[in-house]
Amino acid sequence: MAKKKKPEKDKSGDWMTTFSDLNSLLMTFFVALFSMATISPGKFQQAAMSFNNAFNGAPPGVLVGGKSMSEEPLITSNPGIKRDLLKIVEDKNFKGKITIEETDRGTIVSLSDMAFFRVGSAELTREAKELLYQIGIIIVEHTTNPIEIYGYTDDLQMTENNIYPSNWHLGAARAASVANFFTQELKERRTLERIGEVRNGTFDINYFYDEDRFYPISLGEREILNEIEILQNEVDSRRAIKSQEFQQGEITAEEFAQSKEEINNYYERELQNIRESYRKIDLLILRQRIR
Repeated sequence: MAKKKKPEKDKSGDWMTTFSDLNSLLMTFFVALFSMATISPGKFQQAAMSFNNAFNGAPPGVLVGGKSMSEEPLITSNPGIKRDLLKIVEDKNFKGKITIEETDRGTIVSLSDMAFFRVGSAELTREAKELLYQIGIIIVEHTTNPIEIYGYTDDLQMTENNIYPSNWHLGAARAASVANFFTQELKERRTLERIGEVRNGTFDINYFYDEDRFYPISLGEREILNEIEILQNEVDSRRAIKSQEFQQGEITAEEFAQSKEEINNYYERELQNIRESYRKIDLLILRQRIR
């Protein structure tokens, strides 16, 4: 008697298994790519804002006057802005005077190693205004974020005839001078330079140079005094070691005197370096969160 053939298995759905495996492999591939990628906070927030608007029934509108859908991004997330900043950083006239740092609070643009102000004064020098112009048109006109401006001073006391009673007052006046430069002098200059765009409404000068965006902050001489105290402790420790070596007969009186002179020279040199490092202005472009 002939054996009955087993009914053949229906293979019409086998492609689903292959398709599922392919999807899994693709998902793994894209997860791997994502894990190695650097996320741009600005683009991510713009995408989030777009989805949020869409789900709320408010599709994205036309951008007017350069305004972005979100108050982010960090300026260095934008390749164009980053390229413009790097051009200034590498400019021979400003080389070594600009540093850019990303922090949890935002992007710090530190302008240093130059005479921003005359001694004991809050009046901006011509060199300072030129650098602030180059930096300002980038960080002011390509972001809508609030900007904190930090004014510093050295540790030298105010002279009797100075209009500022303390370094704290002087630091505040210096920060305010920079804010005033952005909102008055730079604004007027950019209005003339972009007069066509301002007139036809494609560039809203008042939007970007709004005084409410700028926050002058004074740190006075607090930070420099902390650094000087650290230097003083180091020098005192060196002097104590050399004194002990002399008392124990490990070095001669001539060597002891020479070491004291070297330590004093080191102190004066480092003190001058510290003072020069505080000839600076810090601009903090704050991060903004979608509300």
